[in-house]
Amino acid sequence: MRLLAYTPVFTALASIFTFSASAFAAPIATLDRDGAFVSIEAYGPNVVHVTIAVDKAEVLKGPGYGILPKNSDNSAFRHTGGGRDVDVFTSSAMTVRVNPAPPPSVPTQGQKYFAPSLAPVGLQVLNAKGEPVVSMNGWEMSPQTVNTEKTFQVGASFSVARDEHYYGMGQNQESLGQLDLRGRVLDCKHWYDAPAGESVCVPFMVSSKGYGIVWDNPSATRFVAGVNGRTSFQSNVGERVSFFVITGSTPEEIYSGYARVTGKTPIPPKSAFGLIQSKARYDSQQEVLRVANTYRQKKYPLDVMVVDWFYWTRMGQMDIDPAQFPDPKGMNKQLHDLGMESIISIWPRYETSGRYFNELDSKGYLLKDKDGKTVDGLPFRSDRTGGLIDPTNPAARKWFWEKARDNILSQGFDYPWLDETEPDLVPSGFFYSIGSGDRYHNLFPLLHVEGVAENMRAWKPNKRVLILSRAAYLGSQRTGALFWSSDIHPTWEALARQVPTGLNMTASGIAYWGNDIGGWQNLPRESSAVKAPLLDPSDARDVVGNYHDYPELLTRWFQYGTFMPTLRLHGERKAAEIWAFGKQAEAVMARYDTLRYQLIPYIYSQAKFTHDTGAPFMRPLWMDFANDPNVANIGTQYMFGPAFLVAPVTEQGQTEKDVYLPAGADWYNFWTNEKLSGGRWVKVAAPIDQIPVFVKAGSIVPIGAEVQSTATKQAIASINVYPGKSGEFRLYEDDGVSYDYEKGKSTVTVLKWDDAAGKLSGGGSAAVKVIGK
Repeated sequence: MRLLAYTPVFTALASIFTFSASAFAAPIATLDRDGAFVSIEAYGPNVVHVTIAVDKAEVLKGPGYGILPKNSDNSAFRHTGGGRDVDVFTSSAMTVRVNPAPPPSVPTQGQKYFAPSLAPVGLQVLNAKGEPVVSMNGWEMSPQTVNTEKTFQVGASFSVARDEHYYGMGQNQESLGQLDLRGRVLDCKHWYDAPAGESVCVPFMVSSKGYGIVWDNPSATRFVAGVNGRTSFQSNVGERVSFFVITGSTPEEIYSGYARVTGKTPIPPKSAFGLIQSKARYDSQQEVLRVANTYRQKKYPLDVMVVDWFYWTRMGQMDIDPAQFPDPKGMNKQLHDLGMESIISIWPRYETSGRYFNELDSKGYLLKDKDGKTVDGLPFRSDRTGGLIDPTNPAARKWFWEKARDNILSQGFDYPWLDETEPDLVPSGFFYSIGSGDRYHNLFPLLHVEGVAENMRAWKPNKRVLILSRAAYLGSQRTGALFWSSDIHPTWEALARQVPTGLNMTASGIAYWGNDIGGWQNLPRESSAVKAPLLDPSDARDVVGNYHDYPELLTRWFQYGTFMPTLRLHGERKAAEIWAFGKQAEAVMARYDTLRYQLIPYIYSQAKFTHDTGAPFMRPLWMDFANDPNVANIGTQYMFGPAFLVAPVTEQGQTEKDVYLPAGADWYNFWTNEKLSGGRWVKVAAPIDQIPVFVKAGSIVPIGAEVQSTATKQAIASINVYPGKSGEFRLYEDDGVSYDYEKGKSTVTVLKWDDAAGKLSGGGSAAVKVIGK
């Protein structure tokens, strides 16, 4: 890479938009490498923040958006060396060695023309055992002008081990099964119209070699994963290189470090783990209540009803149309009486003829073009109207929250759905109050959602925040949001893409990820199936038309959703409920709906695990079976908590599937209880009422009593033990609603299985079922 040094020159506009970080601790050291300044600070014993720039003031500014500078902590490190020697920063968990500046020398003929003029900086990171895990081999600041600003393209390159694998980096839907990012080049930027499905940038990469890198730059970033012996990050706008290295011998150690850097994942309200019913759209309160009551009449468990877009009288009016919803308070009271909660979509766009546009425009609360004029609509797409709220402006965030609260949420709605949080209007070429959309390309979803989340908690300080959000950035996991993969297509291909997409998204520290069960877009008019549908569509023609295999697709998708962090039906269809796709499909989905609620004690205990460790509980196989090289690139199956291995069926007409059982464990077929050894591929029966699910030997799975929603206190019906190895399960319980769990008001029951003695302790009076006995 050719690297150029350039003294930063800023226009008056750029100086106005200079980012000022919150107060932060001084770094351990700031080193001078012959004109390149290197700052080293720590966030606990296994996290270092490295900043490099030609301007010393830039390395001393502190971290960027999404990072929590209050959590910096240098106390675990000692610094030795210096001068012309290597600078060494050591803790009990890691060592960072910063190379000295090279001695002066006469440049060669080639170096006169082609050598980088930036002062060289190199560093090595070693783990707790003193083993090298990664080296930074080069850095870049290449001058350019972007959206009127004189700035730089900034980047850094890192070493690649022979058998190294890479994961994370947000939501990228290009893969149909492969998980490992190695060999790929990713554009880490929010892009609603990405061909395979919306991409979302969360610039956190985790390596199989026991470290992760957090790239601290919100502009559009290119990530090169192990191509030609180099892994690199390259951002479009910046005046410095800033990144964090986190080391750990387990995923939990790495993700706990990530949580210190960007924030802990709160425990969602328990209702978030039940069935969430949505549709684009329920057009009246009568329709909302009809669907809710039908669920209760059929005794199909349901926790949340969703009111989607165009319940308003005009985009940006922030009102509720009285013709469609004459009594929203009464509607929500009826839902609450049914043991349900509600979510309502609130958009951040304001059409010019709406009642708030002129106020927002005059106050400067909307996205602007380079001439300071509010940007109206999306000229390159079919969305033709609406100015976008500017969440980088604290006053605009406050205004948006107050109107959302007073006009909408105060009508008894429990939670907001903050749609269009990419935003769809990619802000390149435009300006926020803090600077250009190019400089802050990926920042909108964090600031917009966090602004609402913080105000929601202040408004109702002991009711947990829950927000549906369509995009994320570093730190978004701390907002209490549930994320989903955007407006995907209702096709088998889209379903197949969801599995590896979700696993890399959760590996990015975003544990609560899901998708629109069944896909969001309109159904194709014709089926492309080459096999006979496994479910009869004849009694669902008014919904599916000639898409003969759609009931089968939706059912397979619902089975997959049963084993995801969130289960939410949605779609732009005539109907979206589980009874609307034929009697055969209804029977299977109803069975899985019941199963989902039986697993809530198990799932809710995983929420506590994620809160404590930062690690996801829907996780790729490499996290739990690091010693099995065969799992490194498997993105078609995953672990759901410590017990379940799930292999969704993603092909039409498929009735059996090849599944890999990782080495180091024995496995039980969840449906038949057959015990199989690990370390091999097996062919598994997958009739339409089953997807391959296995349980690891030594697992303890609490099974909840059947309930209609999480509003009902759920007893433990049985404790299922899968023998073959001793094991432990920490069954967690709290009130499911408040923040009292943060004060320790909760119960943890430790269940222990002694395999040699064949005995379970801690189960109390609950029935114990030992599988295979």
